[in-house]
Amino acid sequence: MDLNTPLTYVKGIGPARAAMLEAKGLATVEDMLAYVPFRYEDRSNMKTVAQLAPGEMATVIAEVRSAKLSGFKRRNLGMFEARFSDASRAVLVGKWFHGGYLANVLVEGMKVALFGKVEFDGYSGEVQMLHPEFEILSADDEDGEAALHVGRVVPIYEAVAKLTTRVLRTLTHRIFAELPPEEDQLPQFLRHRLKMPDRWTALRDTHFPPPDSDLRLLNAFRSPAQFRLIFEEFFWLECGVALKRSKARLLPGIAFQINDRVRERIKAMLPFKPTDAQKRVIQEIVNDMKEPRPMNRLLQGDVGCGKTIVAAEAAVIAIENGYQVAVLAPTEILAAQHGSYFRQILSKLGYVTALLTGSFSNREKIQLKRLVAEGLAHVVVGTHALLEKDVEFKKLGLAIVDEQHRFGVMQRLGLVQKGVHPDVLVMTATPIPRTLAMTLYGDLDVSVIDQMPPGRKPIVTKHAAADAIEQVYSFVKRQIDEGRQAYVVYPVIEESETQAMKAAQQSYEHLSREVFPDIAVGLMHGRLGGDEKEAAMQRFKEGHTRILVSTTVIEVGVDVPNASVMVVEQAERFGLAQLHQLRGRVGRGAAQSYCILATEKMNDAARERIRTLVESTDGFHISEMDLKLRGPGEFFGTKQSGLPSLRVANILRDSEILEVARREAVDFIAHPPEAEDLRRVVAYIRDHWQRRYGLVTVG
Repeated sequence: MDLNTPLTYVKGIGPARAAMLEAKGLATVEDMLAYVPFRYEDRSNMKTVAQLAPGEMATVIAEVRSAKLSGFKRRNLGMFEARFSDASRAVLVGKWFHGGYLANVLVEGMKVALFGKVEFDGYSGEVQMLHPEFEILSADDEDGEAALHVGRVVPIYEAVAKLTTRVLRTLTHRIFAELPPEEDQLPQFLRHRLKMPDRWTALRDTHFPPPDSDLRLLNAFRSPAQFRLIFEEFFWLECGVALKRSKARLLPGIAFQINDRVRERIKAMLPFKPTDAQKRVIQEIVNDMKEPRPMNRLLQGDVGCGKTIVAAEAAVIAIENGYQVAVLAPTEILAAQHGSYFRQILSKLGYVTALLTGSFSNREKIQLKRLVAEGLAHVVVGTHALLEKDVEFKKLGLAIVDEQHRFGVMQRLGLVQKGVHPDVLVMTATPIPRTLAMTLYGDLDVSVIDQMPPGRKPIVTKHAAADAIEQVYSFVKRQIDEGRQAYVVYPVIEESETQAMKAAQQSYEHLSREVFPDIAVGLMHGRLGGDEKEAAMQRFKEGHTRILVSTTVIEVGVDVPNASVMVVEQAERFGLAQLHQLRGRVGRGAAQSYCILATEKMNDAARERIRTLVESTDGFHISEMDLKLRGPGEFFGTKQSGLPSLRVANILRDSEILEVARREAVDFIAHPPEAEDLRRVVAYIRDHWQRRYGLVTVG
């Protein structure tokens, strides 16, 4: 047996069990060893039934003498009661409320290990355990495996399909019994310096902690063995990122010239005086673009901080050097917004901006593609349509990707490959907590715009329960009477645009006929064609429509300075980041703006989300909270995130270990003690980790 042995060859795992494990991503012995316990129980206090004392946590091995369900049989509401005894002849009573399901599990004559708090039942005078943990022990107890489950610190695994924690414990123990220790790949000087055990010891002690283990450290994932496994996972990840970064630095790129003419052109284009943060960031971008290697930069900034104008400045540099610029946006609305913005500010310099989206007719697409291929379009803005094979650039020099977490890695790569190592600027208005940005975008340089344009007032956010909706509408009416405009947004529920469209449609009819009969109300949803969306948005922009009822298609990129109220209906159905993005659609003019979160039924998590938004307008704080509430996978939508599939490590829980691992990895790749050490690490990452690290890229 070795690490690559398929699990079907492990004793006790037949085809049926192997299929269950494979569905969980566990196919080899190595996968099984990476499936570590999620918590631990101290079952070392072994007693006979006669020795049990009220108030203590204890483990006993006893036999079921009788078992019965009393109370309501319907819906398993009854109390399940079993009586146990052992060689000491004393009796222990186990009770489980709502325990109807146990009637087919615990039967007379069965040998069971019980673990729980011992109590004295004053009514019957007997000792009892309420809801004890239990493990059924097989009568023959093959290989003496009962000792795995009691009388020690016991690992608790998340069940896999029908495989219980006890089965997984037994199978893992068998693997350790048959598998010879493997060679440790982590550089030895690191193990010594950080006083870490070797990999084999770390794996064994994580799955089966030694008798003197500290239970608190184990359950906090901070035992020396767990630290080693977490550190190692982060170390290989960060080495992969550092290698990718250093490799990207060696690629030949475009050394853009920044001369007086370029500076004058940028000045002529700027519609306003940039903030200090914007100046700092454009300087970082300029420094990158001057270098003869491709720029790979992430531009982070909260909603409304002015990222797009910075991207436009970078575009001017590329165009003045004779290159084209591609701008990739996730939705048609955002692409249209960018298209019109770039056209508006670049046309005065004589540059041509083209827009290419999926909803254009074939004839329009052919004409546009010809413009792009002949180099007559300087800036090409588009959705996924830009990525089609037949979209060819004459000379692509800069690729700008907006709301970049919405694109898969291969899509970004597809855009970059349309040029010869063009510079890449990726932008996001979902501020990413530092530890996560370091891991996700370790191969990118990060710029942050942490300042809002002057004159912007913080948006006032209020929560309104369903029964206060009339007051909300009265407030909207007052704002419109003062010359302002408002959005009313409905959630897309479980990805069902149809349902959201119906809700928006009904609301539109209700608001336009009954609530605001004298006010022009518009409607926008994802099922409208590109031209209809553009027209609806244009009417709102020009002030013909005073209230825009919409689904979340307006989440990003919509900019109407006169809109001062955002009402989010059923706000409890939205995620934090999405609510923050929606709120950012108002507050773009000089007037005080408001966001009203109207809710219907709320659970605790929704309450926490709403409270966070009412209390804070800081995107980074909101992002941290979102990550805490949802966890890393959900935070980005796992498929597209490029988030590496970590097995033992957890980015939230282990952020300080990530910092240590990153520091060590960057230092190691830059200054390896021996060339041989670096060669071995590169080979190990290529052989073992490439599949996972292929994700951590920007193209």
